[in-house]
Amino acid sequence: MSSRPQTRTQQPHSAEIRQVYERLLAGASVRSHQIEVAGGRVHLLEHGAGPPVVLLHGTRNPTGFLLPLLNELHGVRAIAPDRPGVGLSDPIDLPRDRYRESVVAWLDRLLDTLELDTTALLGHSGGGVWALWYALAHPDRVERLVLLGVPTLPKTRCPLPIRMVGTPGLGQLLSRLVPPSPKSVLRLTSALGEKGTLASYPDLVDLLVAAGRDSVSDRAAMAEFRALISPFALLSPSGFRRRGRVRPDELRQLAKPTLLLWGERDPVASIPVARAVAELIPHARLEVLPTGHGPWLGQPMRTAASAADFVR
Repeated sequence: MSSRPQTRTQQPHSAEIRQVYERLLAGASVRSHQIEVAGGRVHLLEHGAGPPVVLLHGTRNPTGFLLPLLNELHGVRAIAPDRPGVGLSDPIDLPRDRYRESVVAWLDRLLDTLELDTTALLGHSGGGVWALWYALAHPDRVERLVLLGVPTLPKTRCPLPIRMVGTPGLGQLLSRLVPPSPKSVLRLTSALGEKGTLASYPDLVDLLVAAGRDSVSDRAAMAEFRALISPFALLSPSGFRRRGRVRPDELRQLAKPTLLLWGERDPVASIPVARAVAELIPHARLEVLPTGHGPWLGQPMRTAASAADFVR
């Protein structure tokens, strides 16, 4: 059976998320545009010139959330797509039983459309899972990998708030009882080790609130949660589905130079766990930052400099 991702009937994103994006990008140095990938529109932010690096944002976070990082990336051509259904990109079908294969197929078509025979990949959280899956499937097209706070690696754990959101029934109940708001977004960010950092970016808070209220973006996020998080996450040691995890033997086969940027307060894994992951990858290096799950929020220049120096 083909793993090519199928486009859904296109549904518009909310006016709110479009307006927040417009405000966020007003006067920014990045270029915002759309391309067609597999029959669907993909929204991109681009910045700079040099060796290409494709940035893949985390679950439920539009690519605009990476803007503080994009603004500080120098000496590279940074290309940051809104992943399918998120931000301003059209949704596609990513079936749970073929999620990994469909993700890899979509990324392959994205690179074809961008006319990138090879590129570096930078992935945060769920976007890092996508980057790893693609590098394992198509090592000939990936020059280097930069991974920030990636879940589903050996001995990583799904943070409790994400387990609750990803649990069938409970997640829907929570979304009704605690609808997206600046307060709820800041509370979740604090639980992910970034207490106080996001408050410095009010437009990013508005973007996350708008994404949470946008039905298209929410469906894309829930599809990823269902693919990666166990339906019994509250009882599971890791909280992740077995099929979603990246195995140690896969990491040992990852021959590409890899940089792990890990926040010392990241609840996904402790530094010893991150170090053990780096030791599994033949050509990996671990850099620990005084941050939580989103290193560029509190340390944008240092995060960007480490990533850019590595991929150039």
